[in-house]
Amino acid sequence: TYTVPSTSKNLQLQFTTRLSLPIFTGSKVEGEGTLSIALVDTLTREVVVMGKESLLKVEIVVLEGDFEDGEGNDWTAQEFNNNIVKERQGKRPLLSGDVFVGLERGIGTVGDVSFTDNSSWTRSRKFRLGARTEDGCYNGVRVREAKTESFVVKDHRGELYKKHHPPVLEDEVWRLEKIGKEGAFHKRLNKEKIVTVKDFLTLLHLDAPRLRKILGTGMSTKMWEVTIEHAKTTCILSDKVHIYYLESPSKTAVVFNAVGEVRGLISEKFVSVDDLTEKEKV
Repeated sequence: TYTVPSTSKNLQLQFTTRLSLPIFTGSKVEGEGTLSIALVDTLTREVVVMGKESLLKVEIVVLEGDFEDGEGNDWTAQEFNNNIVKERQGKRPLLSGDVFVGLERGIGTVGDVSFTDNSSWTRSRKFRLGARTEDGCYNGVRVREAKTESFVVKDHRGELYKKHHPPVLEDEVWRLEKIGKEGAFHKRLNKEKIVTVKDFLTLLHLDAPRLRKILGTGMSTKMWEVTIEHAKTTCILSDKVHIYYLESPSKTAVVFNAVGEVRGLISEKFVSVDDLTEKEKV
């Protein structure tokens, strides 16, 4: 690790990973990894982990997609600010959510940020994300802003990307709230062979911690709860059940529904899970 002396003139913000594409309005902007912003010394390429500058407050902004580096791979704070895109007249702010990021030991994780409008109306038809300090400086020292690669933002409208209320077991998993079609969560789930709502619910009932781990830290606790609540409204039209006999003299069996949720016990007769004692549930 490296501590930048206060006399350094080589501070720069950087996004730590590329964005996960495509990006749609209303869906959380994701990175290919955890989307974070780091303060680095451009001479050593090390993250600034000590000093007050490692605790900077950073603002995320939207830039014109054709904003390129100036001479010597640099730009002024004024040039950066001149390329910030504001919302169209009468529209909501272009970025919604946690647009301020607090750095700790030189790194801050981007929270739940989404676009409220597409990029088709701008001069390049593309956006970039940028990150800046309040005035482009820290204690009079220039802090060069960060910017991502350029990208298109598409409207998240129409049946093609619509969530289902309620979902059905055969729906693709991105029909659940907070899981964007072809977004980072969708890709992670598909990689683990979780393709349908049924797959999602089955793993939720059988191994919820593993499902949570697959979705990763990019999905906040609040987002997780919203997704789970939506999944639990699923219409389970199948009468199919799975019966698991316990190894005991009582010949007791546990009854699961089509997605691995416990529905009751069979001993001498079927007892619904709602009618079980606390001891029987254990």
